[in-house]
Amino acid sequence: MRHLATYLLLKLGGNDSPSASDVSTALSAVGVETDEARLSTLITELEGKDVDTLIKEGSELLATFGGGGGAGPAAAAPAEAAAAGAAEKKEKKEEKEEEADLGGGMDMFGVSEGGKI
Repeated sequence: MRHLATYLLLKLGGNDSPSASDVSTALSAVGVETDEARLSTLITELEGKDVDTLIKEGSELLATFGGGGGAGPAAAAPAEAAAAGAAEKKEKKEEKEEEADLGGGMDMFGVSEGGKI
């Protein structure tokens, strides 16, 4: 995905036909390693194709899958209730826990009761 994103950014930046070297250089400039095999495959697959057309076709293909948004909010309600119940149980558990006595008379900064380390 990083290779495709970099390729598209280079296209947006004015490079009409980014090469594998262009993509590798851009990625290394931000400290990201290039997977040469995947990059080579990407460049081969995009060779001679119009990226704008590919994006349009891909968007149309995604639209055929539908949004599936009809059940989203209803399904979220039980999940939120479960999360709230888990948080409530955690709060009760924390209330039951007691501070452990480490038996050295030291506070959290390692200073003894007399103020000396």
